Amino acid sequence: MYSYYNENTILYFDGAYQKATEAKIDLYGQSLHYGYAVFEGIRAYKTASGEVKIFKPKEHFDRFKRSCELIHIPYKYNNDELIAACYKVLELNNMEEAYIRPLIFCPPNMTLKAATDTHVLICAWEWGAYLGEKLLRVMVSSYQRPNPKAFKIESKTAGLYVNSILASQEAKEKGYDEALLLDINGFVAEGPGSNLFYEKDGKIYTPAPGNILPGITRATVIEICGELGIPLIEKQITVEELKQAESVFYCGTAAEIVGWDSLDGQGFTKPWASSLGKVIQQAYKAKVLEKEFKREAIPA
Repeated sequence: MYSYYNENTILYFDGAYQKATEAKIDLYGQSLHYGYAVFEGIRAYKTASGEVKIFKPKEHFDRFKRSCELIHIPYKYNNDELIAACYKVLELNNMEEAYIRPLIFCPPNMTLKAATDTHVLICAWEWGAYLGEKLLRVMVSSYQRPNPKAFKIESKTAGLYVNSILASQEAKEKGYDEALLLDINGFVAEGPGSNLFYEKDGKIYTPAPGNILPGITRATVIEICGELGIPLIEKQITVEELKQAESVFYCGTAAEIVGWDSLDGQGFTKPWASSLGKVIQQAYKAKVLEKEFKREAIPA
């Protein structure tokens, strides 16, 4: 099993730095019992200059706050202070490249009332690309993305990820690498922990907001398309359309950018090496490392 900490690991907990092995939580917490908590996933990189930089920390902590507000969890924290705490956690653990996990969770409360107080945790560990480096064999899941009329799906709420676990586990049990969830209307939504883009006729397409968590990496991909002059269209997408794509990729902070091999066993017409997705993948890596990126001709 992967070890996220050891006896020397330091984390940030309610304004103090302490060893992970000494941190304690209450077993009667509302978050533990009901999944009533909010988290973020953030990455830090050693940039081309040699400086360690957290990628888009403001955007992540703005969403952190917004997620809490959407589900009525009090947010009593200063985001600049939390960003500084992230850098301190990296320093105390001698980390140059890491995945950072801020978490807001609630104290003891066995009722279904909104929380009146919270705790904040920031920890970090070294983590490669979450879905690996190879192209993914993906299947359409039997599980749907939760109905936006039943939940604030734009909130990165801990309990919502039970849906992601079910979808991902189903895919793996059937011999696939990852799942694709549809929305309540049968349109393409997203992966268990990532957003989706596909290429067709020189354009990039992605599901429109409304039934997805609009990720920060997703926003970065859209930004890259603008910088590279790649036409980008947000729309409702059917599974049939997706299967006619030339190439497809998932993106997310944990996964970064990873191409697909196939959907339900059906491959795509363009090799990943010559796809726009590959260009965007390279541009994304250059952006997080703060390196100059020059788009080269795509091999035929």
